[in-house]
Amino acid sequence: MNDFSARSETLPGSAPQVGRSAWLVRALGMLLLGVMLGLGGCAATSVGTSANASAGTGTEPITESDEPEGRKRARLRLELAAGYFEQGQTSVALDQIKQSLAADASFGPAYSLRGLVYMRLNEPVLAEESFRRALQINPRDADAMHNYGVFLCQRQRYAEGVALFRSALSNPLYVNQAKTLMMQGTCQLRMGQAAEAEASFARSYELDPANPFVGYNLANLEYLRGEFTKAQFVIRRINNSEQANSETLWLGIKIERRLNNVQVVEQLAQQLQRRFPRSKEWASYQRGAFNE
Repeated sequence: MNDFSARSETLPGSAPQVGRSAWLVRALGMLLLGVMLGLGGCAATSVGTSANASAGTGTEPITESDEPEGRKRARLRLELAAGYFEQGQTSVALDQIKQSLAADASFGPAYSLRGLVYMRLNEPVLAEESFRRALQINPRDADAMHNYGVFLCQRQRYAEGVALFRSALSNPLYVNQAKTLMMQGTCQLRMGQAAEAEASFARSYELDPANPFVGYNLANLEYLRGEFTKAQFVIRRINNSEQANSETLWLGIKIERRLNNVQVVEQLAQQLQRRFPRSKEWASYQRGAFNE
C-alpha cells in the first residue's frame, strides 16, 4: 500500500505539527530517479542534463554536432548507468559511472548520479562529495541542485536543502519543477513551515495534478486550515482513481464529514472497509476517532 503522507496529523484549526516519521521511500525514489531517467536521447539537444544546465552561464550548450568523442562515450555510459540504477543494479550502475568519468572526468551529470548511487549505498560522505563536484563543474545545473537538495533534506539539513531547491526552481529552463516543488514542500513540513509547504505543494499540484503524493499532502494541509471545500476537490480526484489508498479514503471521510455529506462518508467508509479492513484508518473509523 502506498503511503502518501509527509507528516503527522493534528486537529483542524490547530497549528500543524511536523511528523517524525521516516521519509517516504516511494516518493524519495521517484524524485531521485526523476532527473536521471531523462538522460536517454538527450544528445539531440545537449549533453547530460539538457540545456537547463547551461542557463545563465553564457556558455553555449553542446549539441550532437559538436559533441567531443570523449563526452559522447561518457554520455552513453551514463545512460546505461541510469538504466541499471533504475533497475536496482547499483553496483553495475556504479561501474558504468566510473567508465563514464574515465571517458570524460569533467562530465558533471556523472557525478550527480554517482551521488545518488552512494546515497543508496548509505555512503553519505561520498555522496556529498559527488554532488559538490557536480555543482563545482556547473554551478547552474538545476538537476544536480535538486539531487543535492534531496540528500541534504534526508540528512535533516533542511534549510540548506530548501535553498538548493529554490536555486533550481529559479532556472526558467528547468523541466523538473513539479518534483522539486514536491520535495521542497516535504522538506518545509519537516522544518515546521506548514504555510510555506502548502504553497510549494499547491504550485507542484498546478504543474502535476495527477501526482497522488502532492495531492494528498495539499488536501491534508487545506483540511487542517479548515479549507474543506478546497480539500474536497483535491482528495476526490485521488479517491476517484486507482491511486486511492487507506490514507486518502480516511482523509476523504473526514473532509466529507466536515461538509455534512453523510452519504459520501458512508460510501467512502464502505470502500475503506472492503479494501483495507486491517488498516489503522479503518480501526480509527470504527472508533469514531475523526480528530486523531
